Amino acid sequence: MAERSALHQRRAALEREWARWVPAQARPETLELRSEVAESWARSLSIVDPARDSAPAAGDEVRSRWRESPLRAPVTELADELRSIADDAGFVAAVTDESGTILWTCGGRVMRRRAERVNFAPGGRWDEPDMGTNALSLALRTGRPSSVFSAEHLVAALHGWVCYCAPIRDPRGRHLGVLDLSTTWDRSHPLAMSTVRTLVTAIESRLQAAPPAAPGIRLSCLGSGSATFDGVPLRLSPRQLEVLTLLALEPGGFSPDGLREALYGDLPVTSTTLRAEASHLRRMLGGGLANRRYALTAPIDCDAVDVLTALKAGDTATAVRRYTGPLLPASEAPGITRWRDHLEVAVREAVLSSREPDLALTYGERHPFDLQVHEHAHRLLSPGDGRRGIAAARLHEALRD
Repeated sequence: MAERSALHQRRAALEREWARWVPAQARPETLELRSEVAESWARSLSIVDPARDSAPAAGDEVRSRWRESPLRAPVTELADELRSIADDAGFVAAVTDESGTILWTCGGRVMRRRAERVNFAPGGRWDEPDMGTNALSLALRTGRPSSVFSAEHLVAALHGWVCYCAPIRDPRGRHLGVLDLSTTWDRSHPLAMSTVRTLVTAIESRLQAAPPAAPGIRLSCLGSGSATFDGVPLRLSPRQLEVLTLLALEPGGFSPDGLREALYGDLPVTSTTLRAEASHLRRMLGGGLANRRYALTAPIDCDAVDVLTALKAGDTATAVRRYTGPLLPASEAPGITRWRDHLEVAVREAVLSSREPDLALTYGERHPFDLQVHEHAHRLLSPGDGRRGIAAARLHEALRD
């Protein structure tokens, strides 16, 4: 009896909190929160301010997330249909990744402008810890189609909206994100949810029919860091990216002490911390990381390894083309800094040893302060070559700085 009384009190408190944010003109005669909405409010109230005016932004990396997302191809194929539905019905359509970050939207100009005021736009974070109760966060959490109407939203700035949402799964059943149709509450339509379900089915059918991704890990660690496993993006922490990069560059693997030194140097980090990082990464890779000696057992393609392979083969052109930036530039892990210096010196020396001016020009474009490379390019280009002026200008800028 005491437990039931506590639950009733909690529910009443939530409904009082809900009533605080409901516009009087939209308040129903009988105030009643759906259970899933009430539970979401209970989780959200302590971490999300209902008075916030918009969703937080994920940052500049949203473009690369969309470019690498397995949803990009099927959504692009359906883009005309999505735009037609959004325009005709006065909706904004949105696609998120598995974290609730919006990657793509479409809709009429007026509705998109309204949506942008609350950052319902690419880069907006709509998971529950960031925006509280909304259809996107419910669909992500429950794995089921969800709708949230007007004042059911935790954030008061969303009380003018109604949202219909359904999760998108890959052929293995893993959640890739959600598709959402949103509009103002006065435009709500009984067929909106069935439309979302139909569109999600079309997206999932295209995912099923798509050629299977190459198995294994694909790691990009030059200039920035990202990875996929069997074609699905991995959400790795900076430390996990460092581990994966080191294991890609050292296929023979590391002893526990060796990997700890490569990651932490002289920092007083326990072996328990290292095991926890490795265990988490192993789960993400489906067990593709050996236990006793840390080494990858899953196949991996890595841009930094591609550069080294090209250099060993004497293919400087491929090495320069693939060397798009320093190795994990924000990392201070000793093993990463050693490999970063190794790659930079190796590619640079290959450029300076080459008689091909194009290589020096390409490398020099990414390294504007490298005086020696600009001199090398200028020296290789004949006086009648128009590109000599580019090398001369870069040389002048490097000398001035």
